[in-house]
Amino acid sequence: WAVLPAGALMGAGDVIAQQLVEQRGLHGHQCPRTLKMMGIGFCFVGPVVGSWYRILDWLIPGNTKVVAVKKVLLDQGGFAPCFLGCFLAVTGATNGLSVQDNWSKIQQDYMDALVTNYCIWPPVQIANFYFVPLQHRLAVVQCVAIVWNCYLSWKANRM
Repeated sequence: WAVLPAGALMGAGDVIAQQLVEQRGLHGHQCPRTLKMMGIGFCFVGPVVGSWYRILDWLIPGNTKVVAVKKVLLDQGGFAPCFLGCFLAVTGATNGLSVQDNWSKIQQDYMDALVTNYCIWPPVQIANFYFVPLQHRLAVVQCVAIVWNCYLSWKANRM
């Protein structure tokens, strides 16, 4: 169930990036790019993030404040840096970059994306892990992620 909203919201984030951030207009909209971002959402983001929340809940069960802080520390200290690097690599590969060009793009974009991640996600995840049941966590993240996906799409597709 996690893959459908992830794919749809990755696509929505790309549409927003192209129309509001990059101001491409309808004639300048790159539909293949939107479809690629949706595919990344369906095949990578949804399965990986959905599985991560189940693993995290298994590793650190419960929903007290202390548990929420522990989950955020593991999520943001371990998962987020790895996931972000993998996301940038997958996006570069789907954009047809060579291994060398992809590596250069990751080196160029990674730290900025990680710092931006840390501005958005820790407060969201504290609330998510403390107040939201496991089966709804990915949905909460994906709602906030419309803005994040817009940023990631813009960042990952800037050549």
